[in-house]
Formats: sequence, structure tokens, C-alpha cells
Amino acid sequence: MKKITRRSFLAAAGLTAAALALTACGGSSSSTASSTASSAASSEAASTSAAAAELTTVEAGKLTMATNAAFPPYEMTTDAGEFEGIDVETAQAIAEKLGLELQIDDMDFDAALLSVQQGKADIVMAGVTVTDERKAVMDFSDSYATGIQSIIVPEGSDITSPDDLAGKKIGTQRGTTGYIYCSDDFGDENVVAYDNGLTAVQALNNGQVDAVVIDNAPAKEFVAANPGLVILDTSYAEEDYAIGMAKGSSLEDAINAALEELKADGTLQSIVDKYITAE
Repeated sequence: MKKITRRSFLAAAGLTAAALALTACGGSSSSTASSTASSAASSEAASTSAAAAELTTVEAGKLTMATNAAFPPYEMTTDAGEFEGIDVETAQAIAEKLGLELQIDDMDFDAALLSVQQGKADIVMAGVTVTDERKAVMDFSDSYATGIQSIIVPEGSDITSPDDLAGKKIGTQRGTTGYIYCSDDFGDENVVAYDNGLTAVQALNNGQVDAVVIDNAPAKEFVAANPGLVILDTSYAEEDYAIGMAKGSSLEDAINAALEELKADGTLQSIVDKYITAE
């Protein structure tokens, strides 16, 4: 059984971010402090503008993000048709750090990966896992979270551990690591790929598959919305999430620097806490 064990989600999401705060101390008057803050803000704005001017993006002045907005709580669509989620807010924060406007393009997961490879998007964020196969065709930022591949089954199922998936029909989302891992471990003939996790869960409810393997965060959302389904206590795999870019992208260093700042100042953790409650 393939098991990829790394660190816990909350630690990866920024609980142990490096301290980069530079705190001014002393008896400066309010007017002096205000002047200093104003000067610092102006200097930072000028620096950001200069940095943005040096970045090459698909569309000038914009950071184009390819995603699959059917992966709660990382990316999803509100009733008003707007995008929200951990990846969406993280991308927005990065774009602001780079002095760029965030542009989000929603598409199938496979298409999102291809979009950056073909130069149609600057980044892909859709709970993307770093694998050797993907590293061969695209570059990645530093990890910003750790995802857990979980197993959803009907209550009372005879599947009680990952090993019990042998010989069963397993539903996954097309192009994801869940699909790749299950195909490697149990054979292509036992894995059914769907366009998104919701369709896979619907197939499970209809008895078309025996289990669904998908990331833990959306798995919880799907189980909460579908009484009669449960998540096994034993996870199938754990893996790092990162931001995908085209090979040789000029954005990699800038995005890594922005991520480091977002971890250090607590922004990334606050985004995670907004969507995922620690248990």
C-alpha cells in the first residue's frame, strides 16, 4: 500500500511560521510615528509597484489563477457566483503582495494543470499535490498546506481500512493524486474517474462504486451533506499542496517570498482558520 506521510495539516498551514516582525520601540510622538508609518507605506508601495513591473504575467497587471472551483473548502462558488476558499483567499493575498490584480479562471482539474503548462494561466491552485510526474512538466512553489487523502464509504461497509479497497470499485476525481494512487495500488480496472468529487460521491450513494478516495477537507463537506456516509479513521495518504507554475516561470521567487511573508505575519493561518476548524 502506498502511504505518503508528511506533517499535520495545521502545522503545514502556518502554525509554526518564522517570526519576521520588526517592532519599533521607544517614545516617538504620535505625529512622528504617523510620519514614519506614512513614509514606510509609501516606500513599500513604491517597492511593490517596481516589483510588479518586473514580473512577466499572462496578462499585464494581473495574476491569472487556474482552478477547479468544486473542491471545498479550498475553492468553491458561492450562491452569488463568486469564488471563495482557502486557495482563493491565499491567491488574493499573494496578488496583493505582488501588486497585481487576481484573475480566476474556473475549469476541470486536468485543464487547470494544462493551463499553466500551456502559458494560459500564471498559476494553478486547486489543492494541487507535488509529484515527480508533475514536477517533470511544471514548477512548484514552496508548500503552503498538507492534504490528507481520505476514504468515504457507506455506514456499515466492510471496507474498514485502505487495504480493504482491494477488489472494490473506487471512485475518484479525474487527474487527482487520489486517482493516480488508487490506480497504482489497485489497478485501473478498479478505479472510476469522475469530473469532480461531488459526482463521485453521488455515484457512491447510488451504489455505482464501493468507496470514494478524496482529500479530507472536501470529504468532510460531502459527508456532512450526505447522511449515511462516513470517513474511515485511517487516512489513505498525506501529501503537500503547492502552487503550480510553468517551467522556468519568472514568478516562482516572488510567489515564494510572498508565501513566506503570509506565513510569518499570520495571514495564511487566519485564512485556514476561517474555513477549517481545528478538532
